[in-house]
Amino acid sequence: MSIEGSMPAAFTPRHHGVALVTASAILWSSAGYFTRAVPLDIAALLFWRGLFGAATSLAFILALEGRNTWRSFRAMGWVGLGFCLLSSLGMACFVASLRLTSVAHVSIIYATVPFVAAGLAWLVMRERASAAVLVASLFAVVGVVLTVAGGGGQGSLIGDALALAMTVLVAAFVVMRRRFPDVPLVPAACLSALVPALVSAPLMSSWPANADEVVLLVAFGVSNMGLALVCFTIGAKFIPAAQTALIGALETPLAPLWVWLAFGEAPGTAALAGGAVVLLAVVGSMIWEGRISTIKAG
Repeated sequence: MSIEGSMPAAFTPRHHGVALVTASAILWSSAGYFTRAVPLDIAALLFWRGLFGAATSLAFILALEGRNTWRSFRAMGWVGLGFCLLSSLGMACFVASLRLTSVAHVSIIYATVPFVAAGLAWLVMRERASAAVLVASLFAVVGVVLTVAGGGGQGSLIGDALALAMTVLVAAFVVMRRRFPDVPLVPAACLSALVPALVSAPLMSSWPANADEVVLLVAFGVSNMGLALVCFTIGAKFIPAAQTALIGALETPLAPLWVWLAFGEAPGTAALAGGAVVLLAVVGSMIWEGRISTIKAG
């Protein structure tokens, strides 16, 4: 059974894509919480997150492919290796930026990814984003400006630069997923979780101090790396690159919220306003695109 072609037929492929990418955004939004909850160095966080994330992805592949698991890894080819490289670098920048700047800044800078993805998709595939997605992306950028301009001393230049690099890398692998929809990239997602773990292992300077920290690290890897990346990798093949990136911006208002509720790290008025703008833009675009899809289907 194919990993990426085994979903029920009750909904259209677009519905599958929207649901899976939305789930990945919600799961990824928990990263700020976990990086604050576990007091380990960045290398240790990358190691445990990647290790448990890779194990989760591999379990998913084994459950669906069984004896064909090795064949699915071989089938990803150079496209899968490229996806693995982009994803690994992006995730490393993501975790590091969460430690070096505020969660609000990371999340809001990431909200520019729809424009970056739309530009790359047009350059690579001549795929035009719909007017609704472009307008919503423009509002997402307004949310970025509101947050960063009003953030005062909450951020740091290095952390913000890493967040920007992560944004470009995410846009690139979104477009790659869209450009090669028939290549099985879930195995590549598994490798892209494992690579940061292997690279980070020699750099670790701390270990979990108790069982609670181990549980948190397992939850971090399984949800934020394993399940999130599998959902994103499968879902992104069914919808345009710009829309994929826009839905991913749902992480923007959610990430600071979890940290605020858990640790009292208030995102500030500007970040709240910017996050609200992004949330309205994404939800509005999803509703509009759904209406257009229904009209065309009818």
